[in-house]
Amino acid sequence: MRFSPSRFRLAAAASMASIALYAGGATTTFACARVANTIIVTGKPATGQEGVSSADLSPPLKDYPAFAEFMQKTRGDRRAFLQVKWARYQDMIRNKDLWRDKEKRAFLMTPREEFARTASARRAYAHSFLGIGCGVTISGPHIVGRMTSELDIKPGDKVLEIGTGSGYQSAMLSYLTPNVYTIEIIPQLAAVTNKIYAQLTAAKYSEFGHIRRKRSDGYFGWPEQAPYDKIIVTAGIDHIPPPLLKQLAVGGAMIIPVGPPGAQSLLKLTKTKSPSGRVRIKRHDIYAARCSTADGQRCKRKVSFVAFTKYRGNRTVSRWGGK
Repeated sequence: MRFSPSRFRLAAAASMASIALYAGGATTTFACARVANTIIVTGKPATGQEGVSSADLSPPLKDYPAFAEFMQKTRGDRRAFLQVKWARYQDMIRNKDLWRDKEKRAFLMTPREEFARTASARRAYAHSFLGIGCGVTISGPHIVGRMTSELDIKPGDKVLEIGTGSGYQSAMLSYLTPNVYTIEIIPQLAAVTNKIYAQLTAAKYSEFGHIRRKRSDGYFGWPEQAPYDKIIVTAGIDHIPPPLLKQLAVGGAMIIPVGPPGAQSLLKLTKTKSPSGRVRIKRHDIYAARCSTADGQRCKRKVSFVAFTKYRGNRTVSRWGGK
């Protein structure tokens, strides 16, 4: 969940604004969470033979006409979104943000337009982050793709996401494993995203019904469901939360943005155990690790994520400098 300081301040200033979510004719109001133009799902309900989404569907990965025909016939997706999705997909492959067929498939299957809080096809698949209210953003596709690819999620892996936000990252994870757990700390945002997931699951994305969600403080993880094979953190912090390291399985990996505000490094932590039983944590910067010597400047790339927060007194409080 990326942010710019100016946008973050504007979102915080507007945090008391109310936005309505329309579902089945009823109106529910949530402070700060942006939900306008969210549900634009097309296609038949998940009860027929067409227009049905499934984690088992395998769209063509190399030919746009074949991909578009498959997605329109099988899932009923809109062509306008398919076009911009494919263009972004090609950019992500060139930039090495998507590595394997499984991550490519997960990106192509995930309807980012349903989570980007915009009805504009081009904005939904823009390279940059987009605001979703409450001082939170949906990360750009390249960041989501790179973090997901780096984790190399295997079928059956138990994955914990810290920072549900828009719901997009956990939706993409659901096409890699059915065992996805995600935590959001902001009550209003969690409530809106839960409703979005419920609507999408009922409409045609039955696979999203397997995502387990919790409104809680992600700093402390989800110990009742631990250990996790993979953990992905979508908020920046200046240290690695000890509870998350504890809940990471031996042999598991965690991706987390660590560093000062606006200049974090995306670190991959791998947890191992020596023959003597000593636990070790290996870490590396996921951008620097895949850069050549000639790409020195790129190897120093920093990223900017929304701050890891606490929720106290009905407001979020930054966790920089402590837990």
